[in-house]
Amino acid sequence: MKTGFSVSKLGIIFLSALFFANSAFAQIDDDEPIRVESSLVVINATITDAKGKPVSGLRQNQFQVLEDGKEQKIEFFEAEKTPFAAVILLDSSGSMEQRISLGRSAAIQFLDRLRTDDVTAIFNFDSKISLVQDFSNSRDIYEGIFDIKANGMTVLNDAIVKAAEELGKRSEKRRAIIVLSDGADTQSRRSADKALKAALAVNATIYTVDMSGINSGNNRERMQNQGILKNFAEKSGGKFIATPGGVAMRDAFKNIVEELGVQYTLGYHTTNTSKDGKWREIELKSTKAGLNIRTRKGYNAPKGK
Repeated sequence: MKTGFSVSKLGIIFLSALFFANSAFAQIDDDEPIRVESSLVVINATITDAKGKPVSGLRQNQFQVLEDGKEQKIEFFEAEKTPFAAVILLDSSGSMEQRISLGRSAAIQFLDRLRTDDVTAIFNFDSKISLVQDFSNSRDIYEGIFDIKANGMTVLNDAIVKAAEELGKRSEKRRAIIVLSDGADTQSRRSADKALKAALAVNATIYTVDMSGINSGNNRERMQNQGILKNFAEKSGGKFIATPGGVAMRDAFKNIVEELGVQYTLGYHTTNTSKDGKWREIELKSTKAGLNIRTRKGYNAPKGK
C-alpha cells in the first residue's frame, strides 16, 4: 500500500515521537502536568462494522483527522497487522479477595492469545505496585502469580501511571493497558485524571474489566467505580468489559488481542503551535459509511515558552 512515506522516514518520525513521549515522565508528581511535548501526534484507531467486527483494507484517503474542529494533514498511515506492547494490571487489594483467581485466569487467557511479536508485562497492585512478569512474548505465566493474595488498599491510578511509564520505554507504536479491577481506588497519590493523561501521553489504549461481581456490595458504589473504569476506556479509545467470567470473558480477551493487532495508526503535526497546556480534542472520521471508530479523545498541549 502506497502511503507517501518510506519505512525509514516513518521510523525516524516515530522515534522522535517516542523520545518526546518519554520526556513527559521526567517528573510525575501529581502537580506536574503530563503532556505531549512534540507537535507530532500519533493516534491508534479501532475500526469496526455494525456487528462489532474489525474492518480492514481502509486507505489513508478514507480518513479525516480534526483537532479542535480543524482538519489536520495526515503525515503517515499504517494499516497492516503490527505488533503491540501491553501491560496487564491485576488488582490484588483486599476488595478483590473473592475474585483474585478470576483475575489470574484472565491474565493467562490474554497471554495465550499473543502472536509471535506481541509482548506483555504483568503487574499486580494493592497498597503498592509489583512486577509479576516483565515484557515477553511468552505464553507461559510466571508461577509466582499463583502466590498473590488479596490484601491491602488500592492504588489503581498509580498503577496506570506506572504502566504508562513502562510502555513509554517501548518501541512498539501500538500500546495497551489492560486493567483487571473493581475500580475502587483508595490510596493512590495520583488522581484518575492524572492517570488518564499519563496513558494518553504515551498513546496507550486502556481496556478495563470490571471485576467487582454482580452481587458485590453497595450497588451505588459499584456503579460509581464502573463509571471510573468506563471513563478510562472511553477517553483512551479502549473498551469497558462489564461482566467477566466464563465464555464472555474468553471472548472479550480474544477480541482485545485481535483488535490491537489490526488497528490503524495515523500521525499528524498539529497546526496549533501554542504551548498553552490546554486540552485539545481529537476527532477521527471516515468517508466510508456505517463504521464505528474508537480512538483517544485528545491530548494536553505542551506548556511553556
